Amino acid sequence: MKFTIITHAVHKKKENEWFSYAPYVREMQIWEKYTEELQVVAPVSIDEIHSNELAYRHERLDFIKIKEFNITSLKNLVKSLFVIPSILIQIYKSMKWADHIHLRCPGNIGLLGCFVQILFPSKPKTAKYAGNWDPESKQPFTYKIQKWILSNTFLTKNMKVLVYGEWENQTKNILPFFTATYHKSEIEEINPKTLNETVNLMFVGALSPGKQPILSVKAAHELLKKGYDVVLNMYGEGVERKKLERYILENNLQEKIVLHGNVSSEIVKKAFQKSHFLIFISKSEGWPKVVAEAMFWKCVPITTKVSCVPFMLGNGSRGSIVSDSLKSIVETVSSYFSNKNKYTEHSENGANWSQNYTLEKFETEISKIL
Repeated sequence: MKFTIITHAVHKKKENEWFSYAPYVREMQIWEKYTEELQVVAPVSIDEIHSNELAYRHERLDFIKIKEFNITSLKNLVKSLFVIPSILIQIYKSMKWADHIHLRCPGNIGLLGCFVQILFPSKPKTAKYAGNWDPESKQPFTYKIQKWILSNTFLTKNMKVLVYGEWENQTKNILPFFTATYHKSEIEEINPKTLNETVNLMFVGALSPGKQPILSVKAAHELLKKGYDVVLNMYGEGVERKKLERYILENNLQEKIVLHGNVSSEIVKKAFQKSHFLIFISKSEGWPKVVAEAMFWKCVPITTKVSCVPFMLGNGSRGSIVSDSLKSIVETVSSYFSNKNKYTEHSENGANWSQNYTLEKFETEISKIL
């Protein structure tokens, strides 16, 4: 099978290998097992490769470079008009070459792919919509266009659209799906976690406004003020780092809040195993992998009601959903200290649920689709 991936994920080349964001590449390494030839149509960066990036393994990989663009301002929109035609041509050529077309959405490149795939109604296609599929959620106009095209069975034929969560009144080509991080063989017995000693809080993700890491920091600070013995470890990088560093320094929290930056998945895994709570107050998600990963290791998520999170948390039986207010977060974490049986129950329930979603199950479902 000749398989093409149309994606906005930025790629980097080192020697003869192509690298990109590790969770995305790990998923594509599963898809590529079922292909003889692989093309990737994506933008390229000359920046250094980081620890959270991984290389493809396919022996017959053909990489098609395209330029990045965005339409967030009038100036950028004008610039994009000069690069979009060449990108459309590259996408068309790759789709014509392929036996199976795979789109990664939402994103600007995925948006163009949504339009071009209409010209190939007879070819088998899949789209992975990694964003929030909730029909009631507020989203950028370009995301809405992608969702409309993908779910329109007149324009989009012979395609399975993989979305996170189960939603009412969807067209027949919309397939509820999930993602996975760990192998079944990685499941190991984790001793029951208690709140009797130092309690480890955790944040994993980009230090960006959308992930609101400052709320995790302020929540830890408020819990310390209330006399709770907590430590917050934060994993990830982003534009909010200096803001966090300033807050930590001004409040003398260097011993209680640690910014680890981007680290390997193995380090994050060990941190989950030692942590009691994930404090993840994101504004928008698809399937927040860190929530599922936390539960896998009996780390109880404190998170927001976005996308399929209520489904993931069993409507509050595997963790807690909070608003993005500091008061809500602090009161929710405090409630576990006063009801330790609830903590134990949520911790165990989360592991029992999350450990069903292994990479083996994920690969089995992908093989069915292909």
